[in-house]
Amino acid sequence: MLNISRLVSIPDGEIEMSAIRAQGAGGQNVNKVSSAVHLRFNIEASSLPEVYKERLLQLRDRRISSEGIIIIKARQFRSQDKNRSDALNRLQALIRTAMVVQKKRTPTRKSRASVKRRLESKNRRSQIKSLRKKVID
Repeated sequence: MLNISRLVSIPDGEIEMSAIRAQGAGGQNVNKVSSAVHLRFNIEASSLPEVYKERLLQLRDRRISSEGIIIIKARQFRSQDKNRSDALNRLQALIRTAMVVQKKRTPTRKSRASVKRRLESKNRRSQIKSLRKKVID
């Protein structure tokens, strides 16, 4: 059981995990032991509330396929147990970030005084540079 919030949790049966061989350097161990974990979670077939499903499907995340399946590959650690818990933590974090509502930005304008100060400083700088020019008689 993966707890997302106090009210929402995902049963273990909905999360499909398989052990695969990790890639990269590691000597003989990498060729023998399946320590990496491949996690698959179908958003549409899950028991998540509809709000969660909609928000997850709207996310622009490369881990979510076009069919609505979250695919997480955890291969950071050498132990399969650590990779399994890492994959579950990343799934939990992904679902939690989908539920965070972004605060709407209210557009603001520069104050008239700040615009005036900026133009005056530009004018002052222009005057200083113009005084550096050659004097023509």
